[in-house]
Amino acid sequence: MEFTINRSAFIKQLTDVQRAISSKTTIPILTGIKVVLTASGLLLTGSDADVSIETFLSVEDEANNLTIESTGEIVLPARFFSEIVKKLPQDTFSLTVTDGYQTEITSGSASFNINGLDANNYPHLPEIDTDDNLIFSGSILKQIISQTVIAVSNQESRPILTGVHFVIENGEFLAVATDSHRLSQRKITLQGANDSKYDVIIPGKSLVELSRMIDDSNPDIEMRISENQVLFILGNTSFYSRLLEGNYPDTSRLIPNESATGIEFSAPKLLSAIERASLLSHESRNNVVKLAINAAEQKVVIYSNSPDVGNVEEALEFSNLSGNDLEISFNPDYMKDALRSFGQTEIKVAFTQPLRPFTLVPTEDTTQFIQLITPVRTF
Repeated sequence: MEFTINRSAFIKQLTDVQRAISSKTTIPILTGIKVVLTASGLLLTGSDADVSIETFLSVEDEANNLTIESTGEIVLPARFFSEIVKKLPQDTFSLTVTDGYQTEITSGSASFNINGLDANNYPHLPEIDTDDNLIFSGSILKQIISQTVIAVSNQESRPILTGVHFVIENGEFLAVATDSHRLSQRKITLQGANDSKYDVIIPGKSLVELSRMIDDSNPDIEMRISENQVLFILGNTSFYSRLLEGNYPDTSRLIPNESATGIEFSAPKLLSAIERASLLSHESRNNVVKLAINAAEQKVVIYSNSPDVGNVEEALEFSNLSGNDLEISFNPDYMKDALRSFGQTEIKVAFTQPLRPFTLVPTEDTTQFIQLITPVRTF
């Protein structure tokens, strides 16, 4: 196997594939990157058994400047190979595999020799046989992921909650995540998906890695689902993830249908106030911020205190307040995550009772995107 290629084009694809490679794997060959050279181009594969990423550099793409001398395949140690390629002096480099999987990498006057492994021992990627392709706008999918993964659980004691629940039915796409203290839910209409019906749970960690790969060069992303795998196709790159097994809890019953008190805020202004209050709450044992609403006086005040440091009190700016008086306490970190997901929009916060979950929704569209937070009992 022997080829020469543009170094920066190669590094861009190599970086994506490396997202799937872990040094902690129990399968030693998976610490390597699989390189397969055919007459049509170069295929790079990385995997940690949960996530697999495969990307193709075509010989026909002039940006790759790929010259093929002889085809073949090998597995190279991912960390060393990546660091070597990134440090090479010239715009192109050559790679030659000789007997015993010895691999020579040359660029300008620099020459490295590293040991490779037999690619036949590399695990096969899952095959997803389906004609049902769902198409997402890259920017929308990235936004949905960022809005929902904040609520996935980090506790392996309930593995099902470490994923995001994707439900596709009647042309609608629903994404939900909860760690049992908070919930995030996003809905969109999915063009061309009227006949598709899926109910799957994708690990939050997989979606975070996928999101990092989505950029302006991926206007559309294709999604295919099989029994235990999901595949996302971004241009010349395929992203595979295992699905989580089990039934996701029914979260629809957690969202209140009515409220006793509603307030409209600017999301960034409320976020700034919560950040100020949490400066002290983080110093106290329970990390709680209290919100006091006085409907008659049209006043909303936020409080926080730390026995060791002091306290903070701030009257909040809002645009609309209706309903009953209320005092409620909550974890400010959950609130900050929720508020960041709304960007620069105006939001409505709806409360029912001091110890019942409250919701945050955009004022423009109150059904497509919901953040829910469970209050903290302070007595």
